[in-house]
Amino acid sequence: MNNLTVLVVDDDKEIVDSIAIFLKGEGYNVQKAYNGLEAIDKVMEKEIHLMLLDVMMPDLNGIDTLMKVRERKNIPIIMISAKSEDNDKILGLTAGADDYITKPFNPSELIARVKSAVRRYTVLGSMEKPKGVIAIGGLEIDTESKSVKVDGENVKLTKSEYKILELLARNRGKVFSAEDIYKNVWNEDTVVGDNTIAVHVRHIREKIEINPKEPKYLKVVWGIGYKVDCREVRK
Repeated sequence: MNNLTVLVVDDDKEIVDSIAIFLKGEGYNVQKAYNGLEAIDKVMEKEIHLMLLDVMMPDLNGIDTLMKVRERKNIPIIMISAKSEDNDKILGLTAGADDYITKPFNPSELIARVKSAVRRYTVLGSMEKPKGVIAIGGLEIDTESKSVKVDGENVKLTKSEYKILELLARNRGKVFSAEDIYKNVWNEDTVVGDNTIAVHVRHIREKIEINPKEPKYLKVVWGIGYKVDCREVRK
């Protein structure tokens, strides 16, 4: 048992029970709530390390519940909803959510997101980053040891993969074309096909992203190139 407690909030009892089974299988303690008001009471009464919060609930919806919890508590909150539109995700993240997952979800992805959020909160949240470390969300690149961690866990990259990731991370938010990346990483002016860089990017994503199809860090700007960025995690 890891002695960490997750509060699962959903008005559908079957969903709450199924999520609880997954979490308990990973060693988490579980508290349950079936509406926003009950969730707020649990957060105030118990030591909660993370909340899984459904968006659509009667009486007090997930967004309003989130905002009320954020007034008093700094725990990680992952929103869960059947809605997948970007506007719903943006609304939840803007209100203070740390992450967002849509129903139906893969249990393995849910657990991965829970572990990631808890790790940031309990291990990485208050740590001062040493000199030479580029930190973007849970992604850490040590430019001296040429090593990479995601949410505190080591990630093994090839030399070329590391160089691409460091280049993009050093220039957070800046978009690099495939040609730009090739010139900077390989120090050559030879023009290469976009596929060469695309393959490297795909491999990097598979190693640093929870869900490579919905990347949190390494993103494609269609028709232009690639960038590293990350939505801000509220502390």
